Amino acid sequence: MPTEVTAVPAAASAEAERHFAAKLAFETDCDDVHTALAAGTADFALFDVRGATAYARGHVPGAANLPRRSISAERLAEIPPTTLLVVYCAGPHCNGADKAALALARLGRPVKIMIGGMTGWVDEGFAVVAGDAPGGLAPASRGLS
Repeated sequence: MPTEVTAVPAAASAEAERHFAAKLAFETDCDDVHTALAAGTADFALFDVRGATAYARGHVPGAANLPRRSISAERLAEIPPTTLLVVYCAGPHCNGADKAALALARLGRPVKIMIGGMTGWVDEGFAVVAGDAPGGLAPASRGLS
């Protein structure tokens, strides 16, 4: 008798390859973001899309605050239109990053979600900064706070 794991057969390798490649086009993870920020090689702008109060309580060092409801073309005017925007929210229990990514995509901006959000960041043991300033600002994020 098959288990719940094997009751539905795995996809063919070619189909799995397409699926996972497509998935990675939409998301990144906390470790990849941390590695780029720590190395000073961030080639993206990182945004915490939670409200200002949550951001001030603690956020990823280098992330600028861009509350989801304040996303607009005017707010993004200082960022070159080809810059990858990486967004995160509270964590897997929150769809704020999805809503922000949708708003950014509708503005024609390249965007990925940092899966795990703050919950994932903290679970990885990475530093968090408090206050209303980005702190340790990644070069691609300059100009927004």
